[in-house]
Amino acid sequence: MKQTDWRGPAVVLAAGSLMLLLSFGIRQSFGLFLPSMTQDLGWGRENFALAIAVQNIVWGIGQPFSGALADRYGSGRVLFFGTIVYVLGVGLMSQTATATGFVLSAGVMVGIGMGGAGFAVVLAVMGRAVSPEQRSLALGLGTAAGSLGQFIMVPLGQAYLSRYGWSTALLLLAATAALMVPLAGVLGGPPAAVVGHSQSLREALAEAVRHPGYWLLTSGYFVCGFQVAFIGTHLPAYLVDRGMGVEIGAWALAIIGLFNVFGSLGAGALGQRRRKKYLLSWIYLGRSIVLYAFIVAPPSEAGALLFAAAIGILWLATVPLTTGLVGQIFGVQYMAMLSGIVFFSHQIGSFLGIWLGGKLYDATGSYDPVWWASIALGLFAALVHWPIDDRTVVRARPVPVS
Repeated sequence: MKQTDWRGPAVVLAAGSLMLLLSFGIRQSFGLFLPSMTQDLGWGRENFALAIAVQNIVWGIGQPFSGALADRYGSGRVLFFGTIVYVLGVGLMSQTATATGFVLSAGVMVGIGMGGAGFAVVLAVMGRAVSPEQRSLALGLGTAAGSLGQFIMVPLGQAYLSRYGWSTALLLLAATAALMVPLAGVLGGPPAAVVGHSQSLREALAEAVRHPGYWLLTSGYFVCGFQVAFIGTHLPAYLVDRGMGVEIGAWALAIIGLFNVFGSLGAGALGQRRRKKYLLSWIYLGRSIVLYAFIVAPPSEAGALLFAAAIGILWLATVPLTTGLVGQIFGVQYMAMLSGIVFFSHQIGSFLGIWLGGKLYDATGSYDPVWWASIALGLFAALVHWPIDDRTVVRARPVPVS
């Protein structure tokens, strides 16, 4: 990525990290609002869950398009547009009176905003700012920043919620999200410089579709979305159902974010020295073990916080490795778009994890079916990452016409 003197790698990494800290951290606090909003507005949990599920699927649909636009025309306008829509969406959430209005604000608008200002676009900018040898660590840094945002913003959101109620709390979160606007300007810039043979967008898509490893990576990321979105949205309510105070749910989400700072940085660092596909298999296997131990153990506040720490290590450790594999196999020219397509699968999983959590709870009074599905899917993901062909694609150079 061609940069002016002031917009060097350190500036890009700092701005990208702050952008992800705010965008990811704020949205991770939304699960805190489920009990109070459903009670005050007379909704079932499915109504709230549907809006957050729609947010995830809209985010996923928008990510490949945002990535393609950023890859082709530069990231600045995409990030600025996404940030503005994100801020407006959170602000309108505070004024919602109907389930439909909540779907439009929390679901559609915040989803569009995250598509333009979320992981795929920001991590691609950060990945291009450094050398290939440093890329995995840079992606780990960005992911860790998102997790640090969860650690910071979830307790802040709970403090706002406890002190002012859910409507004012969401307005305050919208004002905080507005800090992303100047960061979008810092991350703006021209498309990636291409060394050697430049592909067209269609050629890049065709190449990825023909690569079996791309499909395995995409199917595995579905599982990541299912697990983390279900836990992030429903864990606070689940803990309340198990007899714990609302503050335990907030602290559990915050601890997940804190420990994933170490998990993401560790995954990024390990990804520079070990094969990323094997690390991903071990991460998904570890998740299934942690989930199983949590749901079979007797409920306790200490157990909930211990679970949060353990799952936090594994929480978004998949992101730098998955995004790094895309760049490693296919190069960085269309990294945002190709990562965005993989991320779309993640968001399909997110939609199902969130929605099924609310749907099955309202039908059965229990989250147990979704916990067990998460365990089984983790084992599936551990298997599908192992055989991925992670060698860099070698492209034939065009033959010059004499």
